[in-house]
Amino acid sequence: MRLHVRGRRLPDETAIELWIVDGRISTEPVAGADTVFGAAGAGWILPGLVDAHCHVGLGQHGAIELDEAIAQAETERDVGALLLRDCGSPTDTRSLDARTDLPRIIRAGRHLARPKRYERGFAVELEDESQLPAAVAEEARRGDGWIKLVGDWIDRQTGDLAPLWSDAVLKAAIEAAHAHRARVTAHVFGEDALPGLIKAGIDCIEHGTGLTDDTIALMLEHGTALVPTLINVENFPGIANSAVRYPIYAAHLRKLYASTYPRVAAAREAGVPVYAGSDAGSTIRHGRIADEVEALKRIGMSATEALGAACWAARRWLGWPELDHGASADLLCYSEDPRCGPAVLSRPDLIILRGEMFRG
Repeated sequence: MRLHVRGRRLPDETAIELWIVDGRISTEPVAGADTVFGAAGAGWILPGLVDAHCHVGLGQHGAIELDEAIAQAETERDVGALLLRDCGSPTDTRSLDARTDLPRIIRAGRHLARPKRYERGFAVELEDESQLPAAVAEEARRGDGWIKLVGDWIDRQTGDLAPLWSDAVLKAAIEAAHAHRARVTAHVFGEDALPGLIKAGIDCIEHGTGLTDDTIALMLEHGTALVPTLINVENFPGIANSAVRYPIYAAHLRKLYASTYPRVAAAREAGVPVYAGSDAGSTIRHGRIADEVEALKRIGMSATEALGAACWAARRWLGWPELDHGASADLLCYSEDPRCGPAVLSRPDLIILRGEMFRG
């Protein structure tokens, strides 16, 4: 199949023409290609969207059957999310890589946590924190270049959020990950776990609702990225309301919720790289990356910058190509400007994945 598309690319809005042959992009004309988009030279062409915090293979109670994981991936594909950074899943989804009709998945293996310090059934639970460096090495072998730590969670003895790991163990674990050429990210809601994680050399923070001026400065110093999962943070008030046995924790969550947008905005304004992730897979349904893009506008991002956080900028961060000559033909075509909002962004007119066409 030989295809031809034309339109405008973002962020520079220049006119482009692409040809697709054998599942690859060509920026040079290919004879005999069928023009399937942009016959009048109008429209927009993007690389496939990125959900940088997604959980294919995770359900509300942990592992799910593979056919359900496939349905999750199909939902992401149908809204144009063609590259997923899977931030922890108890289901082994590596067999999905053979499915050319599904998005590409960058896996972080399983969450790493302590007993009773995360959602039941989600994580590998380590009895002794000294096991963390070895566990990181194991998950690095199972994943695709990322490791997911649980940085903080409720400590039922104190009744509030608290770190799971000592600073020394974190440093050893992150060094082990980097030795295996894997980057590390961590779930963090509160304030106290952030300094140890960032100083230990962690590559990314998920959520980051407890950011302070000091930890923002540390992130800048260490080159740490942020994926704030803003649409999932909208669950904080409901979680707080259900935590009647832990009033300190509930009050803390409400405080964090109230300060989330100003704190994430301060990080972005300071220069911390911010990327879009929906946290789909347990409480957030799949296929909502466009809603996260919309939420990023509330931290001061322009429509173009917010879209880039889920597209070209996120691809560069993850080391994946955009609309380059020779790259896999994973792209989206829109008749309307995809920066107009979720109603447009989540409904591409044409999805091309590995050179095969899917209608939005």
